[in-house]
Amino acid sequence: MSKQNDTQSHNKRLYVVAGLMSVAALVLLLRAFDLHIFSKDFLQEEGAARHLRTVTLNAHRGMIVDRHGESLAISTPVDSVWVNPSEFESARERWPELARVLEMKVPAIAGKLRNRTEREFVYIDRRINPARAARVKALDIPGVYLQREYRRYYPAGEVTGHIVGFTNIDDKGQEGLELAYDDWLSGKNGSKRVIKDRLGHIVEDVERLKAPQPGKELVLSIDRRIQYLAYRELKAAVQAHGAHSGAAVVLDARTAEVLAMVNQPAFNPNNRSGLRGQLYRNRAVTDVFEPGSTIKPFTIAAALKSGRYQPDTVVDTSPGFYTLGEHMVKDVRNYGPIDLATVIQKSSNVGASRIALSLNPGQFWETFALLGFGAPTGSGYPGESHGTLHDYGSWSAFEQATMSFGYGLSVTPLQLAHAYTVLAHDGRLRPVSFLRIDREQADERSGDAVFTPATLSAVRGMMEGVVSAGGTGKRARIAGYRVAGKTGTVKKPNAAGGYAEDRYIAVFAGMVPASAPRLVMVVMVDEPSRGEYYGGRVAAPVFARVMSGALRLLDIPPDDINNLVDVDAAGGHA
Repeated sequence: MSKQNDTQSHNKRLYVVAGLMSVAALVLLLRAFDLHIFSKDFLQEEGAARHLRTVTLNAHRGMIVDRHGESLAISTPVDSVWVNPSEFESARERWPELARVLEMKVPAIAGKLRNRTEREFVYIDRRINPARAARVKALDIPGVYLQREYRRYYPAGEVTGHIVGFTNIDDKGQEGLELAYDDWLSGKNGSKRVIKDRLGHIVEDVERLKAPQPGKELVLSIDRRIQYLAYRELKAAVQAHGAHSGAAVVLDARTAEVLAMVNQPAFNPNNRSGLRGQLYRNRAVTDVFEPGSTIKPFTIAAALKSGRYQPDTVVDTSPGFYTLGEHMVKDVRNYGPIDLATVIQKSSNVGASRIALSLNPGQFWETFALLGFGAPTGSGYPGESHGTLHDYGSWSAFEQATMSFGYGLSVTPLQLAHAYTVLAHDGRLRPVSFLRIDREQADERSGDAVFTPATLSAVRGMMEGVVSAGGTGKRARIAGYRVAGKTGTVKKPNAAGGYAEDRYIAVFAGMVPASAPRLVMVVMVDEPSRGEYYGGRVAAPVFARVMSGALRLLDIPPDDINNLVDVDAAGGHA
């Protein structure tokens, strides 16, 4: 009986266990059914959230090239180092290895992670060179990754630095044309969906969501060859004369395109560490100065335009000075009675001012305004200065007189060159362009004629006298070519409201070939300090050397075949 009871008890326990197992199996089946049917979408989303990622496909910035397609700014692929702080923290003992490769200090790395431990992405170093990126990858430190980006590179370095400008670490334009045309140059990033493993490595590309769109190419009007000539000669002049700074601009006389623009001191946009912000400034566009005697051709042109003067009209400059109220206007010597051509050739302040005072102030002012003084050139360059041209209603007689020889108004080197294109071509003012355009486009952008062809021909002929043996700009002569130009030696203002007797700006503005000008150039050298300071001795030789090379590069035929010998470098004083 006892044995039978034990058997029954054993069977009951088996039934209970079997029942519990059946219930457990049923629960598992129901759970599996729930997971596969009812919770399928939820679980797939959760899995994707942990392993499926959307990553950015960086687009490269558009190239900047000169008018012949030579690269001035390009974007090259590089890598940046980033970390996942939670993963990287677990490998703290290996931080010194990464620090050595990146040439950083361990505390500097720790500082980048401070207060960012909750993030999944923190940059450690941006845009490192390929060799260093390979060494970082070889370390295989948990939580350390590389991301492909683009770095801006400027092949011409400081030769074109002030024109092109530069971008910041995120490839956004900060200065120059990089800033002015940032929207045009900037690409649009794309994206793709990928699967990553637990270490963050991409193991599979799932799909491309949006293709990256590279930035557009920007074709400048700059001729890299002429740009280099101007850079070399201006730098040599500034150094030779111990000058504070300098600027030079070369324009196409027919289209007002900028063929070259240089400044000293310069900077290298590929290496900006330790540089001061003032070096980035494009002085040719942003800095103003009183242009001095380089304005006199416009005074004479305004006189001819008025109808009151002819090229052979005589102006009496005796005895070489005269007074206006408490002020005196004077020449370096008494030139006596002279015609308009001699006023320009000898750079007579007395002659120019007597002419200006005989003109209607409103008409005199209007001529200067039509030449673009006191207004932007239309170049679109960031930070361009308008200069100053005061309203004639506020002029005194002395102010009208000094305006005639370049005091009382201010210009940038670009503005002055812009005005000279009016004399050099057809008497019309066209907007300055840093972008390559054709002559038809330039003509469509031109305004009304400021001067008649007869006036232009007469004034250019007078300006040739400046560069002749008896003029102040002898050193601007070029073998085989007729040159028309004007020198300027400008006293700089001082803090007391007057003008310093020992601080000057040397200027030369001119055009070649004078028979049918193709090129206009302005050279400005600020505060030469080694004895010579006249525009004819400091700035004019820079013009001659740059234009001589540019005429050959552009294959512009000589227009003075009777003067193909080397030009004597001895020169004038004004």
